[in-house]
Amino acid sequence: MTSVKQPLIILTGPTAVGKTALSIELAKAVGGEIISADSMQVYRHMDIGSAKVTKEEMEGIPHYLIDVLDPQDDFNVVTFQTMAKQAMNEIYSHNKVPIITGGTGFYIQALLYDIDFKENDEKNPVREELEQLAEKLGENAPQVLHQKLQEVDPEAAAQIHANNIKRVIRAIEYFKQTGEKISQHNEEMHQKDSPYNFLYYVLTRDRKVLYERIDRRVDIMMENGLVDEVKKLKDMGCHRGQTSMQGLGYKEILDYLDGGCTLEEAVYILKRDTRHFAKRQLTWFRREKDVRWLDLDQYQGNTDLILADILKDCEQAEIVLK
Repeated sequence: MTSVKQPLIILTGPTAVGKTALSIELAKAVGGEIISADSMQVYRHMDIGSAKVTKEEMEGIPHYLIDVLDPQDDFNVVTFQTMAKQAMNEIYSHNKVPIITGGTGFYIQALLYDIDFKENDEKNPVREELEQLAEKLGENAPQVLHQKLQEVDPEAAAQIHANNIKRVIRAIEYFKQTGEKISQHNEEMHQKDSPYNFLYYVLTRDRKVLYERIDRRVDIMMENGLVDEVKKLKDMGCHRGQTSMQGLGYKEILDYLDGGCTLEEAVYILKRDTRHFAKRQLTWFRREKDVRWLDLDQYQGNTDLILADILKDCEQAEIVLK
């Protein structure tokens, strides 16, 4: 490889589009190892609701950032950056190409452009005041705090889900302390050149087909025992306030177990919210630069044709092949 930048391939797209199977075929074709950019598959005991890749599906390809945290642990973009960089160093030491796959676009962006989020772990009066307000508001905290963020930084509010109270608080705190929007800071960081020699692919397919796949996936999760999985997590002491339990599939079933809705309502909400999530993912990826879209419908689902095009790109980009 003539470039001094190390190689990196990103294969992402909305939930249920078909990333897992293609990423494994790609890893076999280019001599790669896979790093998961999924905010839920990182947790142990959370297999069904996260649609976690199984050992059989891995087909011997090493996967990183899967089953490495307990559900009680916090996981955020800075944690992801740190763990993903460690995994990449390990993969490079094997003379392999890291392949980032998963649907959390914010995590991918953070890693690809080495964004500094100016995370400050030290307690300060502003954060303490916001945390106390969240505690006082109880279940209304997400909505009220997200509205506060909307008022000072609408761009950040569009990127951060209301349920992610920690990130919402950090974004408000950043504005109050610096007078600068954290979204503006992150956008400036995003304008940096990537330190990697990368190819960035986003899988897509017909929206109607994607939504049908999402609905079917939820049905399969239910058949495979999602309710029992969430019951076990609840018995372990997991609750709605934890990052892990805010994931799609977990908060809805938790509401059912807590008597907040019927099982039928929980499944309906899960399907609806997952479709909305897929739409937001596609919106996010459209904003990203240097993205190559792979429309599965145009390839008529032929993986070999997709891989052939990716391999051509790899050769042109001087990304090492096995």
